[in-house]
Amino acid sequence: MKEGEIMDGTEVAVKLEAHEHEIDSLKHRIKDLEVQNKTIQENAISVTKMAVSMDNISGELGEHKKRLEMLERIPIETGKTVKAAIITALAGGVVGSVVTAVLSLL
Repeated sequence: MKEGEIMDGTEVAVKLEAHEHEIDSLKHRIKDLEVQNKTIQENAISVTKMAVSMDNISGELGEHKKRLEMLERIPIETGKTVKAAIITALAGGVVGSVVTAVLSLL
């Protein structure tokens, strides 16, 4: 149809039907996009929650690391204390034996 020509009722009906079909198609596409948008928003919220959770876990891991280091030091410190006690006992025994021997000679 050329510009300026007058359309009859059938042509108008055909054009109107085509436009209605296109409008219905666009409505359907908009509904699909709304669903996709909602899904994207929900995913963004989930990612944010996961990031917060990971930050909390990271902080807790730091605290656990400190506690573990303290717990690992206890056996080392206990071992040092036991060694010192044994050396002190041996030195005391040796000194006691020497003093006893010297006193028995007098």
